[in-house]
Amino acid sequence: MAKQYETVIGLEVHVELATKTKIFCGCSTAFGGAPNTHTCPVCTGMPGSLPVLNRQVVEYAVAVGLATNCTITRYCKFDRKNYFYPDNPQNYQISQLYLPICRDGGVEIETEAGKKKVGIHEIHMEEDAGKLIHDEWEDCSLVDYNRSGVPLIEIVSEPDMRSAEEVIAYLEKLRLIIQYLGASDCKLQEGSMRADVNLSVREVGAEAFGTRTEMKNLNSFKAIARAIEGERERQIDLLESGEKVVQETRRWDDTKECSYAMRSKEDAQDYRYFPEPDLAPVMIDEKWIEKIRADQPEFRTEKMARYKEEFGIPDYDIEILTNSKHLADIFEAATALCGQPKKVSNWLMVETMRLLKEKEMEPEDLCFSPENLAKLIGLTDRKEINNTVAKEVFEVMFEKDVDPEKYVEEKGLKTVNDEGALRAVVEKVIADHPQSVEDYHNGKEKAIGFLVGQTMKAMKGKAEPGMVNRLLKELL
Repeated sequence: MAKQYETVIGLEVHVELATKTKIFCGCSTAFGGAPNTHTCPVCTGMPGSLPVLNRQVVEYAVAVGLATNCTITRYCKFDRKNYFYPDNPQNYQISQLYLPICRDGGVEIETEAGKKKVGIHEIHMEEDAGKLIHDEWEDCSLVDYNRSGVPLIEIVSEPDMRSAEEVIAYLEKLRLIIQYLGASDCKLQEGSMRADVNLSVREVGAEAFGTRTEMKNLNSFKAIARAIEGERERQIDLLESGEKVVQETRRWDDTKECSYAMRSKEDAQDYRYFPEPDLAPVMIDEKWIEKIRADQPEFRTEKMARYKEEFGIPDYDIEILTNSKHLADIFEAATALCGQPKKVSNWLMVETMRLLKEKEMEPEDLCFSPENLAKLIGLTDRKEINNTVAKEVFEVMFEKDVDPEKYVEEKGLKTVNDEGALRAVVEKVIADHPQSVEDYHNGKEKAIGFLVGQTMKAMKGKAEPGMVNRLLKELL
């Protein structure tokens, strides 16, 4: 009988925190920027420069720790992790090994199989490294230190996950918690959330873990799922053919859908960790923790319950709206302005989602303001524009956040509510299409649809369909 294998997965998730400045200096953390413009002697590792800890980094780390049910380390300190790499200017990284800021937490995930708790071993604070840019043309590598010193938290899970589905559910859960906290935007494509996957396989029923590998370079949920499947199969093939799995770091190539070895895995002693001499320990008292706890926002579960009670919109709408903090914010603000929760929800669920999918964007990238969405709903409610025009205006608003009232005015898109003017157009349409008129009189109801279309065309779409219908029936 063929052997059955079980996959054992643990994750190391790096999250770039949303502070304005870096962890140990005053340089900007903004994404983009010309290479090496957000730098100073501290984050480029110049001799004699000294780090100063950014208080906001500690507060974000504690907030994430509290939201993931961790114990906060009251006395925590930084350590030096020594390794030599061109994007690491000091030749060490300031991190936390011995006393990480958060420990022993966990979150509950839900998959097809039901609910399950995934343990969090620890969360620690550290600085990001710079970025190597490989220039194929010149055949050389260049270093950009803009990212060097950007604050990170690393969330290390227990090896509690057993499938790609569980991994994605865990990442989604973390991403939502952190976005709701405002601690990071968690954009995988910009690298502000990155996951390294530690994976091993063992025979079903075995107690001991197999040899694990660590996979890097995963910048989308789809890539993570594919990498897990690929690595699981690779390890099973090795074991089936009597070979051993080697503990190593592997790089996933999503275009080729395979991974290849980068380096054999170092252990903690290889990094010669020792306490960071340039930073004092961080003492976190109960009062500080309580203040951070009191400032925690309304998380998704509470928000879902409140939406049901306060707005009475369907569960399906609530699911989608609360799945992005930014979307939920737009919904609440626009509803507060126009008092039409279901109409706001419809615009977000239908047109917004369609355009996001078309343009391959995330809800976090939406730029239109709740004020403008509320104005658009007002225009349709007052029948100043019809639904077709509203959709056209919304597309422009989606791109450029234009003021719909001004835009409708400037482009002359207002619905013609003048019955006299409309009657004249309808009469002309009837005169121009005798065949359709005859069809209608012979009991072909569909013919009126054609005449409505011709009238709307003549009015350049700026007529009230209801009024057009009524006038046609009357005149026919």
